[in-house]
Amino acid sequence: MIALMKRILNVAGGYKGRIQLAFLFSFLKSLLAKAPIGMAFLVLTAFLDGSADGRLCLTMGAAMAICLVLQVLCQHAADRLQSAAGFMVFAEKRMELGAHLRKLPMGYFTEGNIGKISSVLSTDMVFIEENCMTALADMMSYIFAEAIMLAFLFAVHPWLGLAGCALMLLVLAIAKGMRREGLEDSDIRQAQSENLTEAVLDFAEGIGIIKTYNLLGEKSAELTENFRESRKTSIDFEENHAPWQRRLNLVFGLGVAVVVALTLFLRGRGLLDSSLAVGVMLFVFDLFGPMKALYGQSSRLTVMNSCMDRIEEVFAEAELSDKGTAHIPARSGGPEVEFRNVSFSYGEKETLHDISFRLEKNQMAALVGPSGGGKSTIASLLARFWDVKSGQVLVRGVDIRTVPLSELMDHISMVFQRVYLFQDTIYNNISMGRPDASREEVIEAARKARCHDFIMSLPDGYDTVVGEGGESLSGGEKQRISIARCILKDAPIVILDEATASVDADNESYIQQAISELCKGKTLLVIAHRLNTIRNADQIFVVAEGQIVQRGVHEALMQEEGIYRKFVSVRENSQGWNSRSA
Repeated sequence: MIALMKRILNVAGGYKGRIQLAFLFSFLKSLLAKAPIGMAFLVLTAFLDGSADGRLCLTMGAAMAICLVLQVLCQHAADRLQSAAGFMVFAEKRMELGAHLRKLPMGYFTEGNIGKISSVLSTDMVFIEENCMTALADMMSYIFAEAIMLAFLFAVHPWLGLAGCALMLLVLAIAKGMRREGLEDSDIRQAQSENLTEAVLDFAEGIGIIKTYNLLGEKSAELTENFRESRKTSIDFEENHAPWQRRLNLVFGLGVAVVVALTLFLRGRGLLDSSLAVGVMLFVFDLFGPMKALYGQSSRLTVMNSCMDRIEEVFAEAELSDKGTAHIPARSGGPEVEFRNVSFSYGEKETLHDISFRLEKNQMAALVGPSGGGKSTIASLLARFWDVKSGQVLVRGVDIRTVPLSELMDHISMVFQRVYLFQDTIYNNISMGRPDASREEVIEAARKARCHDFIMSLPDGYDTVVGEGGESLSGGEKQRISIARCILKDAPIVILDEATASVDADNESYIQQAISELCKGKTLLVIAHRLNTIRNADQIFVVAEGQIVQRGVHEALMQEEGIYRKFVSVRENSQGWNSRSA
């Protein structure tokens, strides 16, 4: 249990001193809590030897009152120190987690870890800061109080002290088994909490599809089953813990009986004064009270331990290295972007094989090919969402792994088909492209992205708050705001997952105009879906099964047998890129 407390102190970082100071006040509170028993012992001793008088009683009464006031003040100080520290520690931990997640490869977020992240933030950290941090000083207080009790037993008679220590060893042996089983049950309980969080997120995010395909009953059943399983694991946790608690209570009761019997035995043999025997009887029923209270908190600590494991597991995920010190030059005589013998794998499976191409400044390259061929992976490697397995990705001749991530992202803008806007004002959603931009620059970027007019028609204009994900706007409106963000950023390289692939004809024209503004004087890498985009490309790379199988301009590729010409020939029938066409 002390080891678990040390673990929390290690997490506390700069607030460790506050918590340790809380321990000091808890120690003082423990002394003050037991002081009245000692005073009562002195008064009874005085009555037994006939030396008691009114002055002694008044003095002891006043001392007890002072001890009570000081005890309350120490408790208040301990609570303020540790409770505030808990919230401050985990406020910083959440910020650290956010910074850590920002540096993780994108693969971590696509491998079913969203539920884990949500559970760590909303369950594990909250449990520790609300349930454990406020109890740490109390737990130390119980340990101090029990030490005082045992010291008193030794002071009364060594045999009593040894009996108390023997019973404490028995308590610790039982507590060891309780802790081991409690840790196992806590892991199961917290894992199910993660499963439940993921199930709720899946249900909430997919409610449209669920209703459309009449899957409400099926998906509701899955969610209900997760609720039932969470209930079951929580009840199992308590039921498995209860027998251990009963064993401890039995030992505590046995301990009281042993101390009483031994005290009477020693008194009967004349080895213990009557006053000391009375003193033992005064506090014997409180003898194991601190340890009983301490192990009553054990379920909290075992859950806390599991929570800490899960928090540390997320922090242990390897970040993309950001130790680069090289800089991207303002100008370069070579290509703006170059992939040099790049291979990449998700886990054990290699998905890109020896990819090489060059993209000159102000050129547009189109990545085309069957779905799942590797186009999006190539674009993600340029943005360094992942690191290559072998080979190099270079910007102006510099390996992007040797450049600080912040500097690399200053040189790249990305426009995706699926746009995410934050639950904030439209102005703030655009200005995050360049936070130091003036309001005039933000509005000018919105004009260029062809979204100024519809923004001004909204109730609060640029100060209109959009729903989470931008749900209060249409797909085309969200797309234009994302393009305005990129225009404001004004990065020299633009990665474009062709934004008009899934919008209506009215929005398409506006978006094409916005993209034209965005792409002026820029180097473009486009994941292309539409033939009119591909025709205008300076280079076309046909990507299939993780390789570039064809490259060239539209006219040249139309002269070759292969995937590209077959795609163009079937395009009018809307068959699109199909691996069978190859």
